[in-house]
Amino acid sequence: MSNSEVIRTIGLARYYQVKTGGLFSPSHALKALDGVSFSINRGKTLAVVGESGCGKSTLARVVTMIEPPTDGQLEIGGMDGTIKDKSLRRKLRTQVQIIFQDPYGSLNPRKKVGAILEEPLKINTDLSASQRQEQALAMMAKVGLSQEQYSRYPHMFSGGQRQRIAVARALMLKPALVVADEPVSALDVSVQAQALNLLMDLQEEMDLAYLFISHDLSVVRLISDDLMVMYLGRPVEQGEKETIFNKPLHPYTRALMAATPKVEKAARGIRTPLKGELPSPLDPPTGCTFHKRCPHMTDVCTQERPALRLLENRQVACHHAESIARAGN
Repeated sequence: MSNSEVIRTIGLARYYQVKTGGLFSPSHALKALDGVSFSINRGKTLAVVGESGCGKSTLARVVTMIEPPTDGQLEIGGMDGTIKDKSLRRKLRTQVQIIFQDPYGSLNPRKKVGAILEEPLKINTDLSASQRQEQALAMMAKVGLSQEQYSRYPHMFSGGQRQRIAVARALMLKPALVVADEPVSALDVSVQAQALNLLMDLQEEMDLAYLFISHDLSVVRLISDDLMVMYLGRPVEQGEKETIFNKPLHPYTRALMAATPKVEKAARGIRTPLKGELPSPLDPPTGCTFHKRCPHMTDVCTQERPALRLLENRQVACHHAESIARAGN
């Protein structure tokens, strides 16, 4: 792990045992994450995109150590993220903080803003009450909130202001990595740009690494450096943002981008839109899990699962990526 590398995962997996029948029926493995590898450097953003059920939020819970991985490696700041030692694990958790999707549900309605922001310091540091208040007020100013709002309750704020409070709380412990799980999807469109600009300004100022989870490709293109497209728990295309946006090679990535509204007619292209429903993760298709929805499907797709491989400066998991590349957009 390099000095600038904040997080590295290798083959990260998270399985759940689920019963689909009665009490005595056998359980089945639900592979919510099934082999995810990536790294993020300081000051950089990796965006994770895909439909609901692709494993994005499970990845967030594993990376923030809310849940342990079933398999694979997780390193944060060069330390093992699956470490059992409670004191070391607690220290490591301060390095990774999360911003949740819902600014209404993620804040305690019974606590004033000051108490919400000071709580991480109260739990994890030996600072005095006056020092905690000083740091909370400084963080409020950093995210664009006034000192007068220190003693107010969350219900007294708009959605955009509540998300600013949530951002401030996540940054109180000065983490190296922030996991942003759909952080603007619950906000009005008019407020989303303000929230994204705030996140980018704070990243530049504090040299933060972001794992940015979203289904909105227009937001992802604005904020990310690298992109990972997931389908049924596995990455199908992964690399630099502009490389993938300019010429997506996996049929699923192409379908997602075809579904994104574009103002200019020339930019819309003639890509095939996404058809069908996401298969059940309890009973995924054999071979390539995307083959039942793919316009390029052949016999090999039904029998062999494609591995991620390097092609045109990105990793892609598709048997027919070369022919798609030759055909262009």
